Amino acid sequence: MIYPTQPPLTKGRRKSMVTLNDYGQYETAWCPGCGNFQLLKAVKQALVASNLEPHQVLFVSGIGQAAKAPHYLNANFFNGLHGRSLPAATGAKLANPNLKVIAESGDGCNYGEGGNHFISAIRRNIDITVIVHDNQVYGLTKGQASPTSEHGFTTKAQPSGYPSETFNPIGIAVAMHASFVARGFTGMTDHLAEIIRQAIAHKGFSLVDVLQPCVTFNKTNTFAWYKKRCYELPKDHDPANWDAAMKTAYEWGEKIPLGLIYKCDKPTFEDNFEVLKSGSLVGADTPIETLNEIIKQYR
Repeated sequence: MIYPTQPPLTKGRRKSMVTLNDYGQYETAWCPGCGNFQLLKAVKQALVASNLEPHQVLFVSGIGQAAKAPHYLNANFFNGLHGRSLPAATGAKLANPNLKVIAESGDGCNYGEGGNHFISAIRRNIDITVIVHDNQVYGLTKGQASPTSEHGFTTKAQPSGYPSETFNPIGIAVAMHASFVARGFTGMTDHLAEIIRQAIAHKGFSLVDVLQPCVTFNKTNTFAWYKKRCYELPKDHDPANWDAAMKTAYEWGEKIPLGLIYKCDKPTFEDNFEVLKSGSLVGADTPIETLNEIIKQYR
């Protein structure tokens, strides 16, 4: 359900500076030490840095520990089905292009159950931001391997080791020329917050894959494991260079690059709809007679 917060801006109302307090403080259901806490902090910092008020933002999520994140924000949100956050986010953005729409869920939700929606959203270049809590395991359903788990990863459900090859979301997104592709790490909160701020500001589909260790079910890819390997991309990295971005997207193991990996500017999905050029569908003054005629066509 979408929970409205403050009323929309009207003429004559002065917009004040946004603070972290505007997004509230809530008790969570996450495990102590979970990377979700730092990711939530980074999201709040990014929203404040963007000077976005809670009513200007819509969060959409699926199912999982990551999908609970919007529950702990004072903002509009839609909590949907497992793997189905992106269709709902797409619909919301088309209905109200003035909203900043952010889909936030886990690696299993977005890349597993929602894998086809992930690919379709890239193809459409819908103007939304997708924040993926990538802990390389299913945390809510007690620790089975996820699409981003490493080959051979041992779990209660895969005691002989995960038999599938690892899904590379960064590689897929860059290969498909997604218009904004980035990676962050919850152990570098300020850096992550800046990446998210840039993603929100970008016009088009923005992916932020966030390395967020699960302290309960993933004893391999720990904070220490990532700290040893993660590094910020050098300043001379050109995110407009697709060949360089593809090479960077497949760098993994001893070194893991963080930052804006690829970016390009191209028309958004919304640009294809003539009806949106005259304004948002939300609040449009459509005569009831017109709606009744449309409904009759489906009887």
